Amino acid sequence: MSEPTPPGAVRGPADPATAAASAAAPAATSAATVAAATGRPARSDARRNREKLLAAARTVFAAADGAVALEAIAREAGVGIGTLYRHFPTREALVEAVYAAELDEVTASAPALLARFPPEDALRAWMDRYAAFVATKRGMADTLRAGWASGSIATPTTRERVTAVIAAILAEGARTGSLRADVEPEDVTAMLLGVFLSTTASDTPERTGRLFGLVVDALRPLDGRGTGGA
Repeated sequence: MSEPTPPGAVRGPADPATAAASAAAPAATSAATVAAATGRPARSDARRNREKLLAAARTVFAAADGAVALEAIAREAGVGIGTLYRHFPTREALVEAVYAAELDEVTASAPALLARFPPEDALRAWMDRYAAFVATKRGMADTLRAGWASGSIATPTTRERVTAVIAAILAEGARTGSLRADVEPEDVTAMLLGVFLSTTASDTPERTGRLFGLVVDALRPLDGRGTGGA
């Protein structure tokens, strides 16, 4: 039989290891307890599901010829439709998130391309990434137009951001002498938009690539001094 605890004394655990285990137990189980009590997945699971949904939506929208069912996106992501709606309560919310993520990626890709390739090759590689963004946008076009018109989707500064990327690549090309120094970045943006407007989803990537090649050729210096020459 154990000794009674004297009044005012605090009975401690048998050893320090027991004390550490006792203190750690609530922390180790708190996330699981909260998840079980609330019915919500752990935060990391929710983040992974959101990323899977965005990746699946990009794939499905880029391959679509017409309207896309949200159920198809959920299936592609390997989650239930309820999970999709928890993250994106409306089609507009999903489309806006996909568009924003794609735009962020396409505009953020230029520095790595410039670090890896000469400016003219970096520009050509970036055009392919921009084309992938446009392909995804085509599958969302109706929702985007309606959302922008109604104000339910914020109007992005897409053209300004794309032109800023082109300006950075042109500036590096002018510095190295591999691209013309007398070209307005906005003119290159207009040329690329012309390529996209003149092609459709049924056109082959090879044709789009040929048109991009012509754009890059137009930006090469003809007189060896970074200008087009006379």
